Parts: sequence; structure tokens; C-alpha cells
Amino acid sequence: MNIFIELPTWLGDAVMATPAIEELIKQYPNAKLTFFGSYLSTEAFKYHPKTLEIKVDESKKSAWRFLWLYETVKRLRNFDIAISFRSSLSSKWLLFNIRATQKMLYQKKGYQGHQVEKYTQFIAQSLHVEAKSLPLKLYQTPFHFEKPTLGINPGATYGSAKRWYPEEFAKVAMHFAGRYDIIIFGGPNEVDIAHEVETFISAPNVTNLAGQTTVEELIEKIAGLSLFITNDSGPMHVAAAYQIPTVALFGPTKYTETSPWKNPNAYILSHNLSCAPCMKRECPIKTHACMRGIKAEEVIDLLERHLSLDK
Repeated sequence: MNIFIELPTWLGDAVMATPAIEELIKQYPNAKLTFFGSYLSTEAFKYHPKTLEIKVDESKKSAWRFLWLYETVKRLRNFDIAISFRSSLSSKWLLFNIRATQKMLYQKKGYQGHQVEKYTQFIAQSLHVEAKSLPLKLYQTPFHFEKPTLGINPGATYGSAKRWYPEEFAKVAMHFAGRYDIIIFGGPNEVDIAHEVETFISAPNVTNLAGQTTVEELIEKIAGLSLFITNDSGPMHVAAAYQIPTVALFGPTKYTETSPWKNPNAYILSHNLSCAPCMKRECPIKTHACMRGIKAEEVIDLLERHLSLDK
């Protein structure tokens, strides 16, 4: 059984699709999977035991995107099932041209609940089975830190509206710096904000890894953390997959749809303002009150309460 899977574009969405993919494997335990998608999303599946092939979607770099997709899928093997977790025009074109006995295209408006549940409903309905959403699942081995380590993730790819403030992240880091080593995470486009956080922390045990890790290394190191503070982002979902104690900061986005899935050690911090969730990349009323109003003391209190319960 050969199955082609087009993954969601963003790392967080790809991680949220893992329960649906595990459900697929439950139905077809002998399946071999070909993953197709962005570099970010496909890297997360390098160590999946069912991976046969990974193909990075580089069609956006081509002058003729749809021609690139056509030529690429025609060079692939025949598939029993072809699945896309995207609903774009390019995904429709991809599935139209791929050689597969059964084709399944995700529709954004067809499902309800958390994004994990939506993806699982998509697979269950397409295969005509009943399914409950499983926990998130990644196969990278957690990194072993010599000392207890607190991770900070001040970035968020979607836009500035999702980002908490560097000085507030730093206050939390300073509170825990006597007990935990501090690591700052961030992608290549988040180096500046990570550096800003670093400048506010006057402690010797701080490591800034922003822009310096591969996706594989990012997953491994988050998986090995003792505590994690993060905006609504891909790394938040990575932490959820390994059930890392996490404070997840939500302002303009819907935590009912993208909260850390089945992580019993996660705490959602949101002030639930009347203007939220606006789902905008930048604050439309210029106050950014949904994130500005969250203070370091609230995060510290949540983490300290978790640590006291964990004793």
C-alpha cells in the first residue's frame, strides 16, 4: 500500500496532522508513505517509521508553478491513495494529475472543533471509519540537557500580533535563571526578536539558538526541555507532542482550534478580550492589548504552580 501525503505548509499545522496520519496507518498498517510539502513540514517526518520518500515542494521557486507540480508528480510512482491536507488551487491541481486509485482533498469548511479534530474527521470520513483524535506524534529523539532547561520561543511566523513582548519573556527567564539554563529559540526570520530578549537577560546561562538550528534540531531540543514559554506557534505544537510543561500565550488567534493538543502539562494564558480573536497578522486597532496586557508575573505563577504540583 503506497500512500502519498501532501502536508500542511506550516510546521505547527503539520504536527497537528500527525494524529490523522497515525489513524491512517491504523487502517493500513503495511502502508509506505511519501510525504510532499514545504521544507518545514516535511523535515518533521524524516524519522517516521513508515516514510518511504520525502519530496520538498519547490514549486514557488519556479517561474511556472503548475508546470513544476505537473512534472514532479508525473515522475512519482503510482499510489493507492493520494491525500492532501491543504485545500488550495495548487493542491487540487496536484491531486488531479497524480496517479492514484483514491484521492482525498481536505476542505477547510467541512469540519468542526480543534484543528487536530478537523484533520482526523477528514481522514475518518474519507475512509468511512470512526476515529477519535489521537495524541500528537513525532519520532525525533529528545535531546538530553545536562541541567534542567527552560525554553523561550518569542517568535511566531504568522505575524507580529501573535508575539508577546521581549522584556516580558526576559523577566520570566530571569526569575528561573537560578534554577534552569535558558535557551531562546527562533527561526531565521526571528533572530532580531530573539536577540532583543537576550539583551534583557542578565544571566550567564543563556543560549540563543535563533536561526542556528535545523528543524530536526529544533524538535529534538524542544523535546528535551523541562519548561517552555511560547506564543501560538509551530514550536508550541512540537512541545505538545512531547508533553513538555508549557505556558502558551494566546491573543489574536483561537485557542479553541490551535491550543496544545492533549498536553496535560500545558497552560493557556489568554485575557479573552472582546476584540479577540481577531485572526489578524497585525493588531487592527493598534493597541495590541490582547498580548500587551499579559504580564510576566502571570506566566511565572503558572509555572511555579506546575512545579509545586510536580513535587
